[in-house]
Amino acid sequence: MKAPVIICVDDQREVLAALYEELDSIKGVRVVDCESADEALEQIHELLDGGEWIALVVCDQIMPGTKGVEFLSYLKANQIVPGLKTVLLTGLATQEDTIRAINQARVSHYIAKPWDSEYLLKTVKSLLTEWILEAGLNHQDYPDLIEPDTLYSLICGE
Repeated sequence: MKAPVIICVDDQREVLAALYEELDSIKGVRVVDCESADEALEQIHELLDGGEWIALVVCDQIMPGTKGVEFLSYLKANQIVPGLKTVLLTGLATQEDTIRAINQARVSHYIAKPWDSEYLLKTVKSLLTEWILEAGLNHQDYPDLIEPDTLYSLICGE
């Protein structure tokens, strides 16, 4: 059974390390960290070429070069990873950035920095639960990735 991949993108090494540590605590996923959108795109192509399942990208907004919303919009518009869930993680987004995140990148979730660890983990597990069901996988094969309330809502149609 393959482990879904979570890609974390942030140009601040200490933030990236903290995010990696938190998400790597989820059993049953593989976490890959990248310091730029360009590095993340390269990793995505390598992972896809290797037959990996990329479930989620957690991306900072304010980075040198390509901003988070631009990167997530590019992934969405070009269907680089069909079914991909995305989180925009930022402390400095403008109102325009937020509107673009929703309308263009169609981010799955928006989390402000500094994040609350419990909220971040619950959100990530919720998105992984959605991804597992949408991918047609058996959720019972991924017990450590399932967020129970999300599973119940999706199965019961609530």
